[in-house]
Amino acid sequence: MASIQNKLNELDGWVRNRLRYCIWHHWKKPERKRKNLIRLGVEPAKAWQWSRSRMGGWKIAQSPILGTTITVERLKKRGYVPLLELYNQIKPVKWDGKLSLGYS
Repeated sequence: MASIQNKLNELDGWVRNRLRYCIWHHWKKPERKRKNLIRLGVEPAKAWQWSRSRMGGWKIAQSPILGTTITVERLKKRGYVPLLELYNQIKPVKWDGKLSLGYS
């Protein structure tokens, strides 16, 4: 039997980065990026530097600035459910070799 949990963790990491990229891209203008980073707890000087970075959005999504500000907890508050949690909710019960119909 293959373990899907490692694959789900990898895919989940990619999805979180993609969400961070979409959020960064949605902010569009450098001034809005700066203000939102400050709102998320980044010191103003660093927020100014990152908001005017020439790195691409995908590179910034993988950077520590968004990884530490747009955390999994913040994403969960906005409705994101990690894939591993979904899998654990719907995974089939392990087969023990006995058929149980719930009768005593």
